[in-house]
Amino acid sequence: MRWSDMEHPPYRLAGELDAFLGDPTDPSEPFSYARCVELDEKEEFPAGICHRLEEWGLADHYVPVRHGGRLRDYEHLLQLIRTVARRDLTVAIGHGKTYLGGVCVWIAGSDEQAGRLGADIRAGVPVSLGLTERAHGSDLLAGEVQGEGATADEAGGWLVSGEKWLINNATRGSVLSLLTRTDPSGGPRGFSVLLVDKRELDEDTYRHLPKIPTHGIRGADISGIAFDGARVPRTALVGTEGGGVETVIKALQLTRTLCAALSLGAGDHGLAIGLDFAEERELYGRKLINLPQARRLLTAAAADVLLHEAVALVAARGVQCQTGEMSVTAAVTKYLLPTGTEEVLAGVTRVLGARAFLKGVHADGRFQKLERDHRIVGLFDGNTLVNLNSLVNQFRTLSRSWRRGRGDVQGASVAFDLTAELPPLDPSQLSVVARGCGVLAALPAGVEELDRLAERDPALAPAAVAAHRLLDVTDAVHEEMAGYPAVMTDVPPQAFDTARHFTLCWAGAACLGLWLGTMRAAADGETAGLWRDALWLRAALDRVLSRLGERPDGPAAPGDRNGIHEALLTELRAARHSGRLFSLLAQPERRSPGPETAGVAAGESERTSC
Repeated sequence: MRWSDMEHPPYRLAGELDAFLGDPTDPSEPFSYARCVELDEKEEFPAGICHRLEEWGLADHYVPVRHGGRLRDYEHLLQLIRTVARRDLTVAIGHGKTYLGGVCVWIAGSDEQAGRLGADIRAGVPVSLGLTERAHGSDLLAGEVQGEGATADEAGGWLVSGEKWLINNATRGSVLSLLTRTDPSGGPRGFSVLLVDKRELDEDTYRHLPKIPTHGIRGADISGIAFDGARVPRTALVGTEGGGVETVIKALQLTRTLCAALSLGAGDHGLAIGLDFAEERELYGRKLINLPQARRLLTAAAADVLLHEAVALVAARGVQCQTGEMSVTAAVTKYLLPTGTEEVLAGVTRVLGARAFLKGVHADGRFQKLERDHRIVGLFDGNTLVNLNSLVNQFRTLSRSWRRGRGDVQGASVAFDLTAELPPLDPSQLSVVARGCGVLAALPAGVEELDRLAERDPALAPAAVAAHRLLDVTDAVHEEMAGYPAVMTDVPPQAFDTARHFTLCWAGAACLGLWLGTMRAAADGETAGLWRDALWLRAALDRVLSRLGERPDGPAAPGDRNGIHEALLTELRAARHSGRLFSLLAQPERRSPGPETAGVAAGESERTSC
């Protein structure tokens, strides 16, 4: 199948949602940029916009098919949330939290329990996930919300007391997946997940904590909830008693991966704002887009946007075809995309200058809101250090599997080929610790395949050389990983640096695998220019190798690098001018086309030197 004949289904579905929501540049639309800025100023929850999403049926995609919903694969959900996040992160986080609240039940709940929750979600009932507490943050084993045994009836149950704090939708949500200490002594087997329905509680046994003012996502319901002997029935138990921590860890593997959609949307939005400004703004008698520094900043941001998209695609597909390795995939994705998108937005900030911080001066003041909103993405569902530490804890296993060439390579091949059908998710395959990493195990064979292609097509030679450099660095990083002890109570700072390097190696391997697996299908589509001569792959590997400390010489000499950047900028400007999302695969955007691009159209070459 080639996408000249049909669009990739997840992108097509996302395009349908985008079209339904109308042109975001039109202030009269319910889900417009102007309306979102207005709600942010008022710190008001976007209830009307969420209702619009309900009309389209977005909540149906939070519920697996087996429980009455439309969630068949996570690549579709990734693109849907990305579409919402591209317009407004507050909306995406406020509405998408319902999916996060239900994941524990999808993983460990009974069919009856999941069916009831699925019906609630499809009916528009907000759901929340109650993990953190004011005094303990990410230390879930220190949680003090406790459920004492209730003996008032034969069914038993718990009397829940304590506070959960900094919880998204804690007040608005009617149902709460609550991590509760069900054994007073605590420990890994001392906690359970309870599906608490506030509609069934006595009103005098719980209260909502005040909304917490936040720097970004000001309109979101970030608050808390306090329980005082709230009676929760035995039927509320999700999975097994004492299995709560394991259930939450596995659930976070899915939610952290889907958080990539928030960063993707933010990157899409920020890059478009920066490009539009550069096309319009004149400085020193020239358009900003024609100044070398602005061009470099925009092309670096564009390369990162495509790199992040590739990582997110492989990760989202891996939920179903590499399920047992999600402890690695989720940690890599949740570290890379928020931090990488922060760099994208920092680059756009330098393009915009003072206008990046001003309200009502350029693009309705959207950029300052976008930058504020995105800062929180790296914090929830496990912050940067939590995810890097998760990788550090798996160093020994991962280094051994690398030396032995082990990992789910077959699953990785399915993740890389976007035309391949994904198997249904089997939650029982989720594991706290992965036995290997198929994405990296596939790297040596991928480098060999690219070498063979480069022998027939010299235009691929630079990508092949870069892939060899990636393979060498990946081998060295795994040698570093092998040098750390199996158990570290105090993790040294250099271990976090090694973990960062591991995430970049994973990203480079994912990009190579995705290009090899999908290049033929994408060869004739609207985004064919990005795939031709491995353009986006070369740009992505250049960014990865630079961050790994590899000097920009050798395979990518300055002239070649400038050529990559110029070709990438041409593709970026052509996509924006034609009203198409700048992405690896085609998706039209529901908006007015971007500013005139000085005659630059698809296929025209740029001649201004960087």
